[in-house]
Amino acid sequence: MKLTHTLHALAAVGLLTLAQAASAQIAVIVNPKSQMASMTQEQVAAIFLGKSNRLPSGATAVPADLPESSAVREQFYSKAAGKSSAQVKATWARLTFSGKATPPREMSTAADVKKHVASNVDAIGYIEQSAVDNTVKVVLVVD
Repeated sequence: MKLTHTLHALAAVGLLTLAQAASAQIAVIVNPKSQMASMTQEQVAAIFLGKSNRLPSGATAVPADLPESSAVREQFYSKAAGKSSAQVKATWARLTFSGKATPPREMSTAADVKKHVASNVDAIGYIEQSAVDNTVKVVLVVD
């Protein structure tokens, strides 16, 4: 009987670990020279969904996106904006076609997003929090 309880407990811990790994925290990052200390989830969503092209500092935002195939991208849009990949794609197709906005620049990897943000004072992007270093500044954590 004790062995059965132990096995159930180990299985539960294993499932919890898998769920946490599949749902990593995402850091919204800006250039460390930026005057912004933080941003709200609504401000971030507005920039990445084309509703605003301004950072809270007043500067024109230069957003960087991960590839459509990225699990981090899917998690970011789901948690930060409440949108699925299909909804985000449809939103940007409509905005681009109407000439109202330009979608975020798609980068190949999180390292490319971090490099872009680190080298551009008006850039904003998102990466897994575990990849953050002193080359960028975190203004929001999405989890």
